[in-house]
Amino acid sequence: MGKYQITRMLLREVKLRTMKHAKFSKSWDSLQASFWFVPSLMVVLSIGLSFLMIAIDQRQETDVIGDLGWAYALGPNGSRAILSAIAGSMMSVATTAFSITIVALQLASSQFGPRLLRNFMQDKGNQIVLGTFISTFVYSLMVLRTINGVDKNEFVPHLAVTCGIGLAIASIGVLIYFIHHSASSIQVDQVITRVGADLDDAIDRLFPERIGRGAVKQQGIADMPEDFERLAVPVRATSGSYIQAIDDGQLMQIATTHHLLLRVRQRPGRFVVQGSELVQLFPAEQMSKSLAAQINDAFIFGSQRTEQQDIEFSIDQLVEISTRALSPGINDPFTAIRCIDQLSAALCRLVQREIPSPYRYDSQDKLRVIAEPIAFGDLVDAAFNQIRQYGQSSVAVTIRLLEAIALIAQFTHKTIDRAALRRQAEMIQRGSETGIAEELDRRDIKERYLGVIQALESR
Repeated sequence: MGKYQITRMLLREVKLRTMKHAKFSKSWDSLQASFWFVPSLMVVLSIGLSFLMIAIDQRQETDVIGDLGWAYALGPNGSRAILSAIAGSMMSVATTAFSITIVALQLASSQFGPRLLRNFMQDKGNQIVLGTFISTFVYSLMVLRTINGVDKNEFVPHLAVTCGIGLAIASIGVLIYFIHHSASSIQVDQVITRVGADLDDAIDRLFPERIGRGAVKQQGIADMPEDFERLAVPVRATSGSYIQAIDDGQLMQIATTHHLLLRVRQRPGRFVVQGSELVQLFPAEQMSKSLAAQINDAFIFGSQRTEQQDIEFSIDQLVEISTRALSPGINDPFTAIRCIDQLSAALCRLVQREIPSPYRYDSQDKLRVIAEPIAFGDLVDAAFNQIRQYGQSSVAVTIRLLEAIALIAQFTHKTIDRAALRRQAEMIQRGSETGIAEELDRRDIKERYLGVIQALESR
């Protein structure tokens, strides 16, 4: 087996392993972005804990409880009072915490953009805080119902009450954390850092460092049938919405089973309408309604974009923050510069990665799937185009854009990638000539532009 076949097999293995559980990942991602999943899970655990502690109390002798100096050992009236106070206070605190969370979401929506709400809802800190308060409330109710003050059948679950007191103390600590977390989570630097971390995770997930060289583009084209363009038939979308993920493994299985060649015409993040072309199928005689339904099932749709397979999603979030900061009503170039720094750092990581080949082969080394390619130049345009347009009259933003491109150029080795950076730098330079009136400012920008050209030509 030649080196070319080995690298293609390595690429195929990594890609299939990554996309094997695309639908499960999408469902798990939706659960993580909800406010109900983690609190509900914690409530179930608190109910189980209450049954466990009550069962332990039922099997313990009273004198054993009395020997434990740290355990609660008062009568039924005192136990009811303590648990009632804990339950009532937890509901009040949970209501307050929920109100603060809603205010934070409203502030984030107005200041950073509605697309950033998903990041706040995915915040595990807020979910655990709400879950802690509600779980302590439910635990107190479950234990409270078992207290019996009748003389003959008197029962007080002392260890369970002690555990409830411990949960109340822990809830106080969680409340202190929540106050600090709410104040820090809406700071613009924290928001930008969090989105930048999501972008880095997407780069590591979608563009792993060691995946082999993949199929050479010309060789992939050579494996295509000569009459593919003429005879391939479209498979159209049966529904319309955003493509959140594509199950490459399922497409590969369909193509291999039916001896097909599928060329994917869409990629995650795009919005499609019903009847749009999803895939080109070859040979045409294999086309059927059931096969079209199977191919449609490999595309996971949703009402909004996610970062699961869409690397441009996090890029667009940073761009949205920066363009809002550059709007006349806000006029905050420092926030825009902070976003540019995050984008440049991410692009420096990305340009060093091997972008997977769009050509996918089966175990028999037959070309089966051609994915919709994504180029580094497309991501550069997505990162800088709108910031360049909105910040055309800002000297600080224009200079930082050119400095960011010069930094990315130091890590760029491919000619096509350097051409994309140069094209972006030229547009920034031309825009500054019309958007900035001061001659000295234009001269400073010109110097940064020449520095970009020098950095690109020295590679």
